[in-house]
Amino acid sequence: MTTSKAVAVIGGTGHLGGALARRWSQAGLAVTIGSRDGERASAAADALARETGHPVYGAANREAAAGADIVLVAVPFASQAEVLEDIRDSVQGSIVIDATVPLVPPRVMRVQLPPEGCAAQRAQSLLGDGVQVVAAFHNVAAHRLAAGEDVDCDVLVFGDKRDARARVVELAEAAGLRGIHAGALANSAAAEALTSVLIFINKHYQVDGAGVRITGNLQTG
Repeated sequence: MTTSKAVAVIGGTGHLGGALARRWSQAGLAVTIGSRDGERASAAADALARETGHPVYGAANREAAAGADIVLVAVPFASQAEVLEDIRDSVQGSIVIDATVPLVPPRVMRVQLPPEGCAAQRAQSLLGDGVQVVAAFHNVAAHRLAAGEDVDCDVLVFGDKRDARARVVELAEAAGLRGIHAGALANSAAAEALTSVLIFINKHYQVDGAGVRITGNLQTG
């Protein structure tokens, strides 16, 4: 299994999407930044290409998704359904990484999972059986990732297909993080809920980006 060489980042002009796009470009992957505004995506791609010295492409979400092996969706929960419906036809047969966290302002420190059980299961329902949804990157401090820091946080990777999870674990490692197989897609509810807990911890203890680290001597998964 080898890391995908073509990754589209839907929400690539946002904090988490932009930070991961930068790290993957630095690792030599072919990155396409997607945005609702294709011109904004192209401008962000040009700036990132100048920074990393690698080609980066930009396009409207649907076009960006159509040209990639793996598609990361890193958008706010309020935008998730609209974005997924827009790219649905473009991602059939692909792996879609859903990084959506169901935060519902103003009570973002309170766990509020959707009726489907978690945002990842909602994504699978919206995209259909022709798409392998994998959930990951929920608990990573985007600003630390963007700053190029050594982020002390594991990436829990959820999905119903082991091979699809494995590809996302490799993408986490390409971004300088440790990816860990964490079971079925339904288990994503744990990481999604934990984000609200981490936001509370950050505020209560004045932490600049609390994360999750799995202890124990994990064998190669």
